[in-house]
Formats: sequence, structure tokens, C-alpha cells
Amino acid sequence: MRQQRGGFALEAFLPYRLSVIANRASRLFARRYAEAFGLSVPEWRVLAVLGRFGGLSATEAAERTAMDKVKVSRAVKLLLDRGLVERREDAADRRVQRLAMTRQGAAIHAGIVPHARALEAELLAGFSAAEAAALQALLDRLDARLAEMGAEAAADGPD
Repeated sequence: MRQQRGGFALEAFLPYRLSVIANRASRLFARRYAEAFGLSVPEWRVLAVLGRFGGLSATEAAERTAMDKVKVSRAVKLLLDRGLVERREDAADRRVQRLAMTRQGAAIHAGIVPHARALEAELLAGFSAAEAAALQALLDRLDARLAEMGAEAAADGPD
């Protein structure tokens, strides 16, 4: 580990590094799809989890995206206003509102997915298949360890 004045090298601190890397990747992807699809990162993440898991409540979307509930709420409002998602009453619990992609939202989601896969392939282009698999396994282990330590999936602050 690199040292600096005070004995703490922020750039080598794992949570900081993970945050910086995640932010860089998100900004890169956002630049690529914002122009073509007019979505922010939070809007894309909500569409992505709806595409993967189907009718979620806004709270469940926040948990799945590990985003602040306020960010998810704003993203949902914008997606509703654009007609990309709609609210549906939960059949089992009428107090719960489920989010579902509209036909237009599903078309945008389907259009973005190839861009997401291409970006991931580009990011991993310098890795062998074994290294990419090892990276996924290590990230899974780190996520499991965070859960063991009591870290919540949804963030209360900036993501």
C-alpha cells in the first residue's frame, strides 16, 4: 500500500477506489446513452431493474439499485412523466404501487442493453476470460462481506 503524509493514502483506500471506479464507469456510460436515449443514470438504473425483475415498488427499486430513495423517487417521476413507466396496483396488497415499463420504456430499455453490454466488453477487453470471471467472483465475495458487516443495499447518501 502506498503511503503519504499522515500514513493514509486515500487513493489506495478500497471504498474510495471502488467509488471512483464506479463513478467513472457510470459517467462514461451516461455520456453514451444520454444523447441517444435522454436518460440520466438514475433513470437508466430504474429502467434496468424493471427490465430485469419486473414490477417493483419504488422502495424495491431503491434497494436493487443501491440508490438513495430520493434519487429513485425523482427518476420514477421523470420516467412516469415521459410515459416510460406506469404505476399498477399490487394484486395482493392494494396499498402497494408496482412500477412497470410501458411499451415505449421497454423499447428504450431494449435499445440501451446492447450499449451496456458493449461498454462492459470494452471495459473488460484487457482482461482474459479467467480474469474477468475472477473479478466477478471477487466482487460477489466483497458484496457478501459487506452484507455480513451490516451494509445496506440502498444508500442514504450520494451513490
